[in-house]
Amino acid sequence: MKQNGVILWLTGLSGAGKTTIAQRLENKFQEQAYLVELLDGDVIRQNLSQGLSFTKEDRDINVRRVGYVANLLSRNGIIVIVSLISPYRAVRDELRYSSKNFVEIYVNAPIEVCEARDVKGLYAKARNGQIKSFTGIDHPYEEPLNPHITCYTAKETIDESIAKIINWLEKANQLPELVIPINSRENLNFSSLRI
Repeated sequence: MKQNGVILWLTGLSGAGKTTIAQRLENKFQEQAYLVELLDGDVIRQNLSQGLSFTKEDRDINVRRVGYVANLLSRNGIIVIVSLISPYRAVRDELRYSSKNFVEIYVNAPIEVCEARDVKGLYAKARNGQIKSFTGIDHPYEEPLNPHITCYTAKETIDESIAKIINWLEKANQLPELVIPINSRENLNFSSLRI
């Protein structure tokens, strides 16, 4: 029987540090020869959810689509890292309870910190009315009530946040079995196997 992977769902405001943490996690897992896929909100919007607006209904559709893909991947033993604002608690909870091995990670940073980190100037445009329905400004963000892990990125370094996530996964026995990379198979000693 194939072992399930795990879905690491990073939620939080724009600029909280979701993508940075997600990319670093992806690199760490790849270094350890895990099968891993990163589903980033910006990339998803361009490819899987193009044409959706930023209404509550369309945001929920986007989150459900990403959740569906994450479930497909995780049931095949892949660690799936999702970096998505996913502002509504109800749809996140829906995925949490309908998915196997779903880990909700709240990337928590005050809005002032997120604005200070905003190199694209999106918060400024939202405050000036150039961008409508911007989460945290004129669109709500519902914080998770019981996330599995909370990373306080205004107080922790990225390395501390990564270590917190990996330690939690190890203690909860949530990491799938390692897959032996093809290029490492030549180093295996099969002489002790009985056929």
